[in-house]
Amino acid sequence: MSHAKADQSDPGPENRTLLRANPSSNDPPFTDHGNPGPLWYSFDLAPKRVQPGGWTHQVTQRELPSSKDIAGVNMRLTSGSFRELHWHTANEWAIMLTGRARVSVFQTDGRMFIDDLGAGDLWYFPAGLPHSIQGLDHDGCEFLLAFDQGDFSEDNTFLVSEFLAHTSPELVEKNTGWSRVAYDRLSREQLYIFEAALPRPLEDDKKFLGKYLETVNQYTFKQSSMPPAEVTPGGEVRIIDSRNFPISTGIAAAIVTIKPGALREMHWHPNKSEWQYWLRGKGRMTVVTTGGTARTIDLKANDVGYVPSMSGHCIENTGAEDLVFVELFAAPHYHDISLNQWIARMPDKMAAAHLKLDIETIRQAPQQRTPVISR
Repeated sequence: MSHAKADQSDPGPENRTLLRANPSSNDPPFTDHGNPGPLWYSFDLAPKRVQPGGWTHQVTQRELPSSKDIAGVNMRLTSGSFRELHWHTANEWAIMLTGRARVSVFQTDGRMFIDDLGAGDLWYFPAGLPHSIQGLDHDGCEFLLAFDQGDFSEDNTFLVSEFLAHTSPELVEKNTGWSRVAYDRLSREQLYIFEAALPRPLEDDKKFLGKYLETVNQYTFKQSSMPPAEVTPGGEVRIIDSRNFPISTGIAAAIVTIKPGALREMHWHPNKSEWQYWLRGKGRMTVVTTGGTARTIDLKANDVGYVPSMSGHCIENTGAEDLVFVELFAAPHYHDISLNQWIARMPDKMAAAHLKLDIETIRQAPQQRTPVISR
C-alpha cells in the first residue's frame, strides 16, 4: 500500500516527521513478517544530562529492551573538562568521534596508563579499574562509549567524590592524613562532568609518573594502527578485536563503510548479538529471525540499530553519501557467516535441492565472501 493510499484511508492524526523518517516501518516490504521486537532507537530521543563542562545521554536496555548485551553512552566534554575519576561494573569500550581527549587508567599493581587520543581512536578500560577522561585543545571532544552489560547506566558509576563524601571525616583523616578542614573542602555531591584547566603536555605528565608509568599494557588503539580493511568497490570493513587490540577482551568491533547504492551482504554472527551506532549517512536494514519473523527499518546518523544473536541481516545505503557505522559485540573476537560464501561452498546438488534453482543461476552469486557488495 502506498503512502498516498494510506493517507486517504487513515484520516486520524499522524506524526509525519516520524513517518518520513521510517518509511520501511510505515510501508513495509511484502517480505516483512511478524514482530521481532524493537531493533531501533536514537540518541536524539534520549534525554541529555547537561552540566558545566559537557553533556551525556545513553541508550541502554531500558530504551532498547532487546539489547541485553551492550549499552551505549554518547558524551561531550568541553576544553579542559573532566568526566570525573570513576570506575564501574562493566568493561568500557570507546571511539572518539570529534576532538581530542586525555585518558588515564590505574592498574591494580599501582601503575598508571595515560595517553592522548584524537578522532577515530579507541580505548578500552576493564571493569573495576579507575579512570578519567579530559577534553583537550580549544573545543574538547565527543565520543561513544559502549559497555558489555545491557542494563548498564552511566548514572550509576562509582565516583571518587562520593566515596570520600560518604566516608566519615575521622576515617578519611586516618586513611589519608587530611585534616577536618581539608575534608570540609571536598565536594559533598558528585562532580560527574566538571570544568577544569587544561593539563600539562602529555610528556610532562608521563615524566611525573616516572617508574609508575604503565608501558606494557596498551589501553588505547590509534586510528593509524588499524589493520588494512576488507575493501571492495562497494565499501570496506575494519575489524578491531582482541587479536589486534589485545586488552579488548570484552568487546569486539567493526567499522563499516558502505558506498551509495551498495549493500553489506546478507550474513549473521554466530557468537553474539550486534549493537550498531550509525556515524554518517542513512540506510535500510532487514533482519530475519526464527519462525520467519522479519522487519525492515530505516536508520540515520546518531541512531542505534540492533540485531539479535545469529539473526540473518543485510544493510543497504539508501543515501547519496557514504554510510558509516560501528558494529559492536560483547565478545573477544569478531565472527560472521556470509550467505554467499556458504552457498558457494555447497556441493551443486545440495544447493539446487534447497534453493529450487538451476546450478547456472545459483553460480551467479559471488563465489567468495564479499562483505560489501557494489550494486
